[in-house]
Amino acid sequence: MTEYAGIGLCGSHRTGKTTTATKLAQDNGIPFVETTTSAVFARHDLQPSSPMDFATRLWIQDKVLAAAEEIWVQHRHFITDRTPLDMLAYTLADIQGRTQVDFTALEGYVQRCFAATNHYFVSLCVVQPGIPLMAAPGKAALNEAYIEHLNTLVLGLCLDERQQVPFSVMPRKCIAISSRALFIQEKCFTPL
Repeated sequence: MTEYAGIGLCGSHRTGKTTTATKLAQDNGIPFVETTTSAVFARHDLQPSSPMDFATRLWIQDKVLAAAEEIWVQHRHFITDRTPLDMLAYTLADIQGRTQVDFTALEGYVQRCFAATNHYFVSLCVVQPGIPLMAAPGKAALNEAYIEHLNTLVLGLCLDERQQVPFSVMPRKCIAISSRALFIQEKCFTPL
């Protein structure tokens, strides 16, 4: 049986996870495994920011997780810019007061996300908001309240007893890429 040793950077969009993961991969000679969330949505003629009913949101998020697992399974040791906890946070964030939710289906997805996290990862780092937000083509929305909402959800999911992977929380003041890389190396990297 293959034992996976993934390092996952988790948290909201627009926090610098991809930039940081790419640098760490280059500096440490490990594969950077980029997730393909936007591509999965596009393949199914959906937009991540578009309103959708609960069944559609859960269905597409399940496809996103499956696509990520197809990539993660190809590597024993890797670093990535999204984790199943991120996928779960986006799913939960889409549930508002009057959303009609099939709780049995949701609970199945929740369990699947925790199981995938525990299977593929040996360390997680929550990259919190802190870097300056600037509009850029092809980048996610700059809604600071939504970014904070997602950050709070990811922090809570890391603390859930079903999540068994050690995690660290990057301080918001840790902004320079070199400081971020050093923090993650000290907190998340383990000898293979």
